[in-house]
Amino acid sequence: GTTTAAAVEKQQPAQVPEVKAAAPQSEQAQPPNPQQQAKKKSGGGGAKKPPQAAAPAAVIDVSRLDMRVGFIRTAKLHPDADGLYLEEIDCGEDAPRQVISGLVKHIPIAEMQERPCVLLCNLKPAKMRGIMSHAMVMCASTPEKVEVLAPPADSKPGDKVSIEGFVGTPDAQLNPKKKVFEAIQPDFLVSPAGNALYKGVEWKINGQPITAQTMRGCGIK
Repeated sequence: GTTTAAAVEKQQPAQVPEVKAAAPQSEQAQPPNPQQQAKKKSGGGGAKKPPQAAAPAAVIDVSRLDMRVGFIRTAKLHPDADGLYLEEIDCGEDAPRQVISGLVKHIPIAEMQERPCVLLCNLKPAKMRGIMSHAMVMCASTPEKVEVLAPPADSKPGDKVSIEGFVGTPDAQLNPKKKVFEAIQPDFLVSPAGNALYKGVEWKINGQPITAQTMRGCGIK
């Protein structure tokens, strides 16, 4: 006889369900890391730093200049320039400074010997016709005439120039690229009384004015 479909089904072996091997420990889902979640929420780089404020611009006024009393010990002609004096000037330091000034056409060499002056001491040293100059003699000046400014009679080399209302620490050395002196100098003037002024305020040393000999109402440089 023939077998029924039911009998055939009974004879088929039972299918065993496939069992997958457990994933290795490294592949199993890990619990969320609170620090990583915090980074994702904040963009992954932590909190952004606020932009820094720009540094305030340095004040440009006469307090940036280191002006002192000097004493010209000697002056002689520059060996390679007819219009320049080569001077040795005491400004209260361990050794005198070598200074070159374009004063030959305006002041006789005899008047440049052993005389007090006002010296700008924090210019960057500059070579003039092959010789270094380490300061500048301050003078009342027009295109036609020049006079060396005179400090008070009782001053001594190294005494500092002060100008009321302009207090600060002078630059150790003026940066020529910043043009600090060039920005300040136009406000220098000799008053009708012959006193050196900055923005209308007298230059003083030990409370006494700095003066020009005869020139009035002119610039200073």
